[in-house]
Amino acid sequence: MSLDVPAALLERAEAGQVDDREFVDCVRQSLPYAWAVVSEVSARVHATTADYADHAVPPPGEAERGQLLRALASDAIRGGLERHFGVRLAFQNCHRVAAFRPGAVGGTTYRWFVSPVAQLRNQSPELRDC
Repeated sequence: MSLDVPAALLERAEAGQVDDREFVDCVRQSLPYAWAVVSEVSARVHATTADYADHAVPPPGEAERGQLLRALASDAIRGGLERHFGVRLAFQNCHRVAAFRPGAVGGTTYRWFVSPVAQLRNQSPELRDC
């Protein structure tokens, strides 16, 4: 799943003149499922006092799964989303996305979520193909 980059934006990128707003808008338009998931968990964490909010529903299809993988496996895309939404994202398997409050990063809950133990405990036979 690639980004759908308009010609004008690509020209500005080749000249080194792309700002975060333009980049994030390209991500929003190119990866709508991933955008919706990250937007939802970010809104929920900002609406509560919890350290994080997560989304653990498997994507409805391979195209949506690909969008999540693209968004969260790319340092540039993930960083753009984190800056835009004011959160730190964490990812398990091919679908469990969490948004953490910046102040929670490094804390017990965050360290547990990104730990090998949590990753292994989040496995199941139906998720092995992701």
